[in-house]
Amino acid sequence: MQSSSLTTTLLPVALGIIMLGLGLTLAVSDFTRIVKYPKAVAIALLCQMILLPVICYFIATVFGLPPALAVGLMLLAASPGGATANLYSHLSNGDVALNITLTAINSFLTLFTLPLIVNFSLAHFMTSDQYIPMQFAKVVEVFAIVLVPVMIGMLIKNRMPTFAEKMEKPVKILSATFLVLIIVSVTVREWQTMTTYFGTLGWPVLLFNLLSMAIGYYIPLLFRVERKQAIAIGMEIGIHNGTLAIFIALNVINNSAMSVPPALYSLLMFFTAAVFGFLVKGKKGLA
Repeated sequence: MQSSSLTTTLLPVALGIIMLGLGLTLAVSDFTRIVKYPKAVAIALLCQMILLPVICYFIATVFGLPPALAVGLMLLAASPGGATANLYSHLSNGDVALNITLTAINSFLTLFTLPLIVNFSLAHFMTSDQYIPMQFAKVVEVFAIVLVPVMIGMLIKNRMPTFAEKMEKPVKILSATFLVLIIVSVTVREWQTMTTYFGTLGWPVLLFNLLSMAIGYYIPLLFRVERKQAIAIGMEIGIHNGTLAIFIALNVINNSAMSVPPALYSLLMFFTAAVFGFLVKGKKGLA
């Protein structure tokens, strides 16, 4: 994809607004709350940071995805949970406080783990002449566009809590609008790629989505984590920050094909997360 208003203006602005909105919901206590939920947080981080990338790697390999699409799927696996997870968790009777804590911690840790996973994926799936590792300057760029808006949002909440509370809903609506525009834009511009590889890409993306939510829900239950917290972890791990993945694909790696898996995933997850929430909601759910 050539340089366009999407890659140069809309996408960075959209990601900045989404991360600002996340910051408006966060406080320092959300980072320190790990002491309150040590087992739940540890299990969630293990699944998010280690288990999901490994599973994603095997899915990409078994389905024989083309190199760029395989890297795009790995990029998605390396991305943190999306802010939408908080809403779905709330609607499904999940522990939203745990969601907020996990989103805060994941967003910070991903700044270090994401470059490692992406560089591994580029080196493994791409040929030597296609492999261009994420340079330090690009890592700093991702760091800035993710962390700076979050810090600004947290500062606003700390200094002007009433204003921050009033702005939460409008910013969420704006974030959702931007996300839809990004998905539509990527779909339109990459329609040929998406239709060409949909038969190849559709099932791996759907499988990864379903496994993400299932792992996030059942593994905590296996370790006797409260069901309410298991729902929160399932949503956190199943709903990735597709906007961040698309931004890195287009603006950092400069490969439009890599943006297709995150775009398709972002579209599917709205429906699968709704079904998952319906199934786990209630006294017994899927437990």
